[in-house]
Amino acid sequence: MDVYRIRFGNLVLAISMVLLASCKDNPKENKATESTSEKPNLLYIFPDQLRNAAIAINGEDPVYTPNLDQLAKEGIVLTNAIANFPLCSPSRAMLMTGKVPYNNSVLTNANSKRYEFDNSWQRDDVSFSDVLVKNGYDAGYVGKLHLTSPPPIAGKDSVIWDAYTPKKDRHGFNFWYAYGTFDVHNNPHYWINDAKEDELKYFDEWSPEHEADVIIDYIKNQNNTIRDDKKPFALFWSVNPPHPPYQYVPEKYLERYKDKTLEELLVRKNVDLKTDAEDLAFHNGATRGRTNLAKEHVRDYFAMVTGVDDQIGRVLKALKEKGLDENTIVVISSDHGEMMGSHGLMSKNVWFEESVNVPFIVRWPVKIKGRQKSDILLGTPDIMPTLLNMMDAADGLPTELDGQDLSSQLLTGKGENPEYALYYYIEEGRPESGHRGIRTSKNTFVVTVDDEKHVRKFLYNNENDPYQMTNLAVKDSEIERKLHEELLQVLKAKKDPWLKKYKTIENTTK
Repeated sequence: MDVYRIRFGNLVLAISMVLLASCKDNPKENKATESTSEKPNLLYIFPDQLRNAAIAINGEDPVYTPNLDQLAKEGIVLTNAIANFPLCSPSRAMLMTGKVPYNNSVLTNANSKRYEFDNSWQRDDVSFSDVLVKNGYDAGYVGKLHLTSPPPIAGKDSVIWDAYTPKKDRHGFNFWYAYGTFDVHNNPHYWINDAKEDELKYFDEWSPEHEADVIIDYIKNQNNTIRDDKKPFALFWSVNPPHPPYQYVPEKYLERYKDKTLEELLVRKNVDLKTDAEDLAFHNGATRGRTNLAKEHVRDYFAMVTGVDDQIGRVLKALKEKGLDENTIVVISSDHGEMMGSHGLMSKNVWFEESVNVPFIVRWPVKIKGRQKSDILLGTPDIMPTLLNMMDAADGLPTELDGQDLSSQLLTGKGENPEYALYYYIEEGRPESGHRGIRTSKNTFVVTVDDEKHVRKFLYNNENDPYQMTNLAVKDSEIERKLHEELLQVLKAKKDPWLKKYKTIENTTK
């Protein structure tokens, strides 16, 4: 009996030593999992005005993005992610509400001119962050919000863009390090957590670098002082660059591009370096006739993209060092793209691919295999229901959304793929105004209507004409008629107020 006890004791001791050695040999496995929940963390990163072509792994723009490239290799890349209304505030509102503009009240960019028609994120709209908090998440927001139209100041004619967001309008975000919109990238300011409206804090740093520092501290969460370790976190990071002013970029990132020729940089076939075309008045949303502006700032734009990539890399490294990378969903996207001289245009808010096609990379090592590509059409309103269902955090998700859940397609590659993504352009506070379009897997079809009731149609075959240089709508083809009818049917089903005005014009011109 005594011998048995001794042998058994030795066996227990040996097993204990093996287990202890195993823990020491695998430090990553030994790191404590902060959340007792099995739900994943979410890190949603959306640099402003980052077009899909401006990620090097896509093989289009000659830009350096090693961290985004690596992230793409480790996850799934959606090649047909579409910003349905490629303008800052409307796109952000669709992300947060899962609703199209005339259903979420954000019809154009938020500023004091739009205060009178309440062009702001509505307090009673159950939003992405509200649902996350309901499902046990600690939610945080860092960077540019641009979802509130501030009141005008009496006697002041200039337009006010920046806006304070009080706690009651933050939709459950507990950690707050944000501003409305302020484009001085090398001297950013923020309202931090409980700060009052007059307690803005300025920093003499490039905003992506400063925000990366903030997020790294958030991830490390020393002494559990920033977020609740017992909860999974959901952090949204809205990086302002590469949004203009393009020139606010550190010199160290410009070095890579300063000796490149324009021919080496502006490589898209729809950029004409020999002209500065002015006959583009129908593109209401983008700055017209600005090829020369592209020549001046393409180096700045690519340098900003490289700089943002660098800061994202720092954040991803911190996530890994904390042992949170395996069960954190990391998403890279944008609110819209950038024309950068294509079709003689700068900026965004047009239907061309440079404006509407945005990155959408999802990395989640425990659920999604790397090196995947998908051509499913994902629109901005689809993001909220898709990610919440992926995270098993959809309790309380509103039933009346315009977006659809595509989580099955991302996780398993199975499920019904959307047949189209809609395109919107809306004039000042008038949901019946502007343009409407439909983007299928193969074609882009758009109808524009101006205040003089002029109607124009545009049709592009994106497979045969990826730079959209030939408008096929002039031929009144069968595919044009089919897409026109499909667009009208979809808008009717969605009760789009634009349709009534368009039908009136169409009937009077027949």
